Amino acid sequence: MTATTTTLSGGFGYRHPRLRLAGLLSAPMAWLVLVYLGSLAALFITAFWTVDDFTGQLVRTFTLENFVEVFTNSAYYPVILRTVGIALLVTALCVALGLPLAFFMSKVATPRWQPLLVALVLTPLWASYLVKVYAWRAMLGPESGVIQWFLEPLGLSSPGFGFLGIVITLTYLWLPYMILPIYAGLSRLPGSVVEASADLGARNGRTITSVVIPIIFPSIVAGSVFTFSLSLGDYITAQIVGGKVTMLGNVVQVTYVNNLPFAAAVATIPVVIVLLYLWAVRRSGALDNL
Repeated sequence: MTATTTTLSGGFGYRHPRLRLAGLLSAPMAWLVLVYLGSLAALFITAFWTVDDFTGQLVRTFTLENFVEVFTNSAYYPVILRTVGIALLVTALCVALGLPLAFFMSKVATPRWQPLLVALVLTPLWASYLVKVYAWRAMLGPESGVIQWFLEPLGLSSPGFGFLGIVITLTYLWLPYMILPIYAGLSRLPGSVVEASADLGARNGRTITSVVIPIIFPSIVAGSVFTFSLSLGDYITAQIVGGKVTMLGNVVQVTYVNNLPFAAAVATIPVVIVLLYLWAVRRSGALDNL
C-alpha cells in the first residue's frame, strides 16, 4: 500500500494544489524581490558616493559626506518635518473620512447596494494620477477655482496652492486605500456585537469608540500603512498644487540631475521612516489579527 501510494503521488506527477501554486508564484516573487530589493540596495549604495566638483563624474568611494550634509544643514529640517506632518495629517483625515463611509457601506447599506458602493470607491483608482491632481489644481485655484466660486458668496476663500492644498489632494488620492481595509474589517464584524452594545444602553458614539474601533483597529492600521507611505514619498502633488511648499521628493527631484549621490541620501530618509513605521506596527501586534 505504501509503495502504491508513493507511485501514485510521485510516479504520475501528482502535486498538492498548494505546491503547484507556490511553484507558479515563485518566479514572479523572485523577480519582484530582485527588482525591488535590488533597487533599494542600489539607492543605498549610491548614497555613500560623491560627485567630483570639477568633472561632474561619480566618485565611487565610501563616504558619509552626503548624510552629514543632510542632517547638519538646518535647511532640510523643515522639509523633513513638513513631509512627515503631511503624511500623518493625510492618514488622520483618511481615517476620519473612511471610517464612517466604510461603516455605511458594510452595516447600513443593503447587500444589494454594497457591491455598487465598493465599485464607486474603486472607480477613482482607474483614473490617471495626473488627471486627478490637475483636476484638484483647477478646483483649488485661488481666483477662478470651483471651490472659490462656492465659498466666495459665504465670504470665504479657497485654500489655494500650498500646504492645505497638498493635504486635500493627497487625502482624495489615497482615501480608497483606507476605506477598503476598513470595509473588509467591518464586513467580518458580526451585527450582533453592535446590537448587543445598543441593548446594554450604549449610544452610537460609545459603540463606535468602545466596540467597533477596537475590533477593526488592525484594518485601520493596515490602511494607514498605505496612506502614510504613499503620502511620504509623493512629490508630484506638491509640485502641482503645493505652490512654494516642498517635500522630500521635490528635493530629490531637483538634486538628482547634478548630484545623484546626495539625492539618493535624501531618498533614503522616507525609506527609513517607512521601515520604522512598519517596525512599530509589527511591534504593536496590530496586524496579527487581520
